[in-house]
Amino acid sequence: MFTNRRPAALPAAIPPGRVKRTLRVVVALIASVVAFLTTTITLGAYFPAIPKAGVIGPVLGGQYPFHIAILALVGVLLGALAWRSGLARWGRVLTAVTTLSIVAALAIGGIQFSAAQKAGTKVSFGEIFSQLAYPNATPDTTQVYAARDGQALKADLYLPKHSRNSKVPAILLAHAGGFRTFDKSDLRGTGRWLADHGVAAIAVDYSLATPSRPTWNAAPQDLLSALRWVQDHADEYSVDLSRISMGGMSAGGTLAMNTAYRLQNGTIPTDGPTPKPPSSVVGFYPGTDVTQMWKDNVSGSREAAELFTGGTPDQYPERYREVSPTTDIRKGLQRTLLVVGDRDRSARPETIKGFAASLRADGVDTTFKELPFAEHAFDDAYGSLTSQTSRQILLDFLTKGNLQTRPSL
Repeated sequence: MFTNRRPAALPAAIPPGRVKRTLRVVVALIASVVAFLTTTITLGAYFPAIPKAGVIGPVLGGQYPFHIAILALVGVLLGALAWRSGLARWGRVLTAVTTLSIVAALAIGGIQFSAAQKAGTKVSFGEIFSQLAYPNATPDTTQVYAARDGQALKADLYLPKHSRNSKVPAILLAHAGGFRTFDKSDLRGTGRWLADHGVAAIAVDYSLATPSRPTWNAAPQDLLSALRWVQDHADEYSVDLSRISMGGMSAGGTLAMNTAYRLQNGTIPTDGPTPKPPSSVVGFYPGTDVTQMWKDNVSGSREAAELFTGGTPDQYPERYREVSPTTDIRKGLQRTLLVVGDRDRSARPETIKGFAASLRADGVDTTFKELPFAEHAFDDAYGSLTSQTSRQILLDFLTKGNLQTRPSL
């Protein structure tokens, strides 16, 4: 016996109008996200005092303004699409907001490009879009320059191609990292670029602080050992002994300046033969006063200061004074280059400018450069305009002598 069954009903087709409405809402939502991101970044770049936006804005807006402009352009196109598809008011707002973001981002790029031109930088727009972080550069050789606590301390050497009979200037570079992290490989981009432009760059590791091992007295000795090693091997690597500089980034700049100044002043003990003081000193967004770093407590600077010194300024006031470059400002110091971003919350531009003024007041040949729309570690994005500009400033300082007659940025 058979039972008649009615065929199952087919699911009702989704009306085309509903699909269209869903798609245009999705487009508008994506455009809204883009508008929010680009507006937040550009507002933060222009107004660093804005909470949260003022932290991320200078980093992304300052290092990637053209990328932000392209992202905002995508937002304009999506907003216009939402507008034409029927979401007129929503689409108009999105289009207007993202258009303003494009203008704001391109203005940042334009200001930075102008600063680059004033510094004599040969800007590579290809690098702006292709080199978003450190390049994959490799040193010409890596050598052990000393040992501490049973650990080998190494230096990466980036060497120019030149005639064996010619001598080149050199710079000993100490990496950033709050005295407690990172290593010499962070300097590979700068090192290779300097070597390609005729300057030997020696990027060194040094003793890093840990909770159980402060390195306020060890790290400066490491830099002294590295300097001594470079001087002892100057002929081997065709380095001009009279043109060896010492410098670094952030905490590395603090170490380099403090070590070089104390060596020049004769106020630093040495655990071996005393090297000749470097001919010049370079500080990229350095900490000039470790006590002030502790007080400001920006981006972990208090923890860094305590790890480095072993405690607080109240516990070890002499240690804090000893490792602060401000302590050794006096007549007769080496000519000095200081570079900082105008949006730097850690190494505040007014602080670095004041440090430069104190050096000049004592007759020290000092060059101070402030880069527009640049935060701390502005050279992390190797291809950015600020990074390209800072490398040119550094090269000119190392190869052309006094930059003080050129206008500050």
